[in-house]
Amino acid sequence: MLKLDNFPTVTPPPQASNQPTILIVDDSLIDRRLAGRLLEKEGEWQAVYAADGVQALDLMARSLPQAVLTDLQMPVMDGLALVEEIRKRYPQIPVVLMTGQGSEEVAVLALKAGAASYVSKRRQAIDLVPAVAQVIAASRNDAGRRRAMGCLSLRTAQFDLENDPSLISPLVALLRDDMLSVGVCDENGAMRAGIALEEALLNALYHGNLEVSSDLKQENDQAFHQLATERRCLAPYSERRTRVVAHLTHDFAEFVITDQGNGFDTSKLPDTDDPEILLRPCGRGLMLMRMFMDEVTYNATGDKVTLVKRRLQPEAAS
Repeated sequence: MLKLDNFPTVTPPPQASNQPTILIVDDSLIDRRLAGRLLEKEGEWQAVYAADGVQALDLMARSLPQAVLTDLQMPVMDGLALVEEIRKRYPQIPVVLMTGQGSEEVAVLALKAGAASYVSKRRQAIDLVPAVAQVIAASRNDAGRRRAMGCLSLRTAQFDLENDPSLISPLVALLRDDMLSVGVCDENGAMRAGIALEEALLNALYHGNLEVSSDLKQENDQAFHQLATERRCLAPYSERRTRVVAHLTHDFAEFVITDQGNGFDTSKLPDTDDPEILLRPCGRGLMLMRMFMDEVTYNATGDKVTLVKRRLQPEAAS
């Protein structure tokens, strides 16, 4: 990993480009062009490219992308070093990792260092665009609203959500801004906590209230969403709600998410301490929840999950 003593912090930071772009960093020309085609075909972005971390930082010094998608194993400056530098210089820019066989342990370190999400190269065609869209949505902010809420010191709220996935992103944005307003975490921490909340809410909606199995998603993503759409209009699924109770102070934020499904056997949850989970299609959401929150606990019946984010202490800040 390249040491960066000779790279000064960019001050002031450049402005984001008017045209929404995703910076793709990979030393393989084929891999980065493949990722770029997927993003430009399915998303609303223009892909720009760098072959390593040094080139990526040079491009970012001139124009900031909406997000960075990076490989981990590269010459000159690898993906972990790049994540660490982006975290220092541009904490508002989310980074998505591209993981492959043999990079699992480095990916875990990069997630701990500040990356916002990851995608297995084997599942890029399915997972890449949703993952990038998710982190971009989680990184958006309303500076005016945040300034108006700067005096917020305590917030307790309860939401009862219908089984409509379009409600999740606005709610997460509201809760993310609340975390910033009370000072529980910085922009990067709030973005990552927001992603954890979104994953928990999606699990409550699809696997809890609508009882659509994650096994079906692995086999056929289109069939998964088609069945979910059908069940949203059928009893008893259509009558169920997801309750979110949020309690925020200067010291911590606690979110309790309860669905009205039949629950599940929590003893069968995947082991998120195993780095190889990054290459499996199942367990991604739980991995991000536990990585980005300080506590994630389920009740005995599996229909309630509690997520806690504690205030980052000054000596622990990076």
